[in-house]
Amino acid sequence: MPAELEVIVTAREESIGAFTVRRTLPSVQRRMVGPFAFLDHMGPVSARMNVLPHPHIGIATLTYLFDGEVLHRDSLGNTQAIRPREVNWMVAGRGIAHSERSNAEQIATMHGIQAWVALPEENEETEPGFSHFDTDELPRLDEHGIDMRLLSGSAYGLASPAPSFSPHFYVAGRLARGARIAFPREHRERAAYIATGAVEFAGETYDAGRLLVAAAGGEPLLTAARDTELLLLGGEPIGKRFMWWNFVSSRKERIEEAKEDWLAQRIPLPPDDDREFVPLPPDLRPKPQPEPMS
Repeated sequence: MPAELEVIVTAREESIGAFTVRRTLPSVQRRMVGPFAFLDHMGPVSARMNVLPHPHIGIATLTYLFDGEVLHRDSLGNTQAIRPREVNWMVAGRGIAHSERSNAEQIATMHGIQAWVALPEENEETEPGFSHFDTDELPRLDEHGIDMRLLSGSAYGLASPAPSFSPHFYVAGRLARGARIAFPREHRERAAYIATGAVEFAGETYDAGRLLVAAAGGEPLLTAARDTELLLLGGEPIGKRFMWWNFVSSRKERIEEAKEDWLAQRIPLPPDDDREFVPLPPDLRPKPQPEPMS
């Protein structure tokens, strides 16, 4: 492995209802990168998304689409379609439920990423919230074959309008073949996820479905070996986290409380999508011993 790389994570397949996704975080090789605790790659696939209302605590979720459309509904009464190059930024905080569904009358190509950004301890119990940003509201990197947007955090002298709770960066978009981009120097932990295409890094070529975690220091360069859809993400570590089902927390006992809250329906369902929901999986109901993430 090149000295510029700390680890390479190859995505594994996971089933979410009728959807099969490719997951790189958390993994055995790497539990988190900066505050990023979860990274799922959906598609590209010609299918509808139909994720029933389900809960979260202790994180912010960010949904980004390369293709397709998803309708978000949440406990706060927000209903918002998300389309390519836009951002849905949902702060779960002390608890929120949301659903993600495609248009029931249309099957189109679905291709996107969902990331979970763990909140610092002092913000884990913050009030839940939701923000949507159109593509023209997001800072853009547009030069020399680079067409990428800063979805959250700060990097390359730019700052996203999405509410930020800790120093991090999340950049997504396309590189034309031969285009080059450096990891931002100002962040301690940094990674690149190749959604489609391939990149050259430190003399090696890496195909889609790999998360390349860069070694600390410097501004190592990525070069698109062919037209590529790419994510860059990372930031400052925020300490160990326990992850259990959809719940992330710095405290084991808080996860137990969240489990009881969902069982007792103390986390409200979306008011316009409350006829069904994802029950707490039966095999998770005995007291767990969550694995710490760092």
